[in-house]
Amino acid sequence: MTMAIKAQPLPVLTEEQLHQFHAKGYLVLESFAPAALCEELQHITQEHLAAAIEPLEYEADVGYPGAPDSLEAPGGRTVRRLRGAYQRHPSLRGWAKYRPLVAVLRQLLQEPPCLTQAHHNCVMTKHPDYGTATDWHRDIRYWSFLKPDLISVWLSLGAENAQNGGLKFIPGSHRMAISPDQLDDLDFLRPDVEENQELFAQGVELTLAAGDVVLFHSGLFHAAGANQSDQVKTSVVFAYHGHSNRPIPGTRSAHSSTVFLAN
Repeated sequence: MTMAIKAQPLPVLTEEQLHQFHAKGYLVLESFAPAALCEELQHITQEHLAAAIEPLEYEADVGYPGAPDSLEAPGGRTVRRLRGAYQRHPSLRGWAKYRPLVAVLRQLLQEPPCLTQAHHNCVMTKHPDYGTATDWHRDIRYWSFLKPDLISVWLSLGAENAQNGGLKFIPGSHRMAISPDQLDDLDFLRPDVEENQELFAQGVELTLAAGDVVLFHSGLFHAAGANQSDQVKTSVVFAYHGHSNRPIPGTRSAHSSTVFLAN
């Protein structure tokens, strides 16, 4: 089944919302996605997980601390994410191009947005027992565009909180000068650096419900804990850039097509 998303008046962000995004690096829009759409996307997710429909990324693939050593190890075939979300199902494409979302992105980017299929473009899943934590990082570390100004759009399909590995942000960190000494070889913030400990203390944990959307800047440091609950946590994540902010030729960011969006 493919659910048609009903047309509705396009949202206009307030000055306060615009200021929060640009100052803090993120903005939460509560109950932004229709409940029926969230239920449909949750159903699709569960079907694709049960059938192990490729392309997939497993916990053993990410190599995070505590992850299984191999696909054959216990929990090694725990799915981390369903990749290629835009091509997976018409309802996922419908959400990626949802007109109220496009309108919000256009206001934040100040030009027509484009969806990149090279990054995120997935359904994130975090399972009990083997859903590992992700340390403090920023997505722009492996994205290559003319300007480091992209927006990730995170749609929660269910409850997200500290217990099940919800998002954490360091507000305003997208505007901070970070020295190379603060980062490890993979551009994660090093926990053994005193300056970073001060940053970690500023972290804010989000509590989300199904239908809540978080938009955050590609330079914002974020993290997430392990899933300590008994339920799988699921979220749809797409990334967008302004029409004039093209991927740099020859990089991973340019290997997949972009989708131009206009209301």
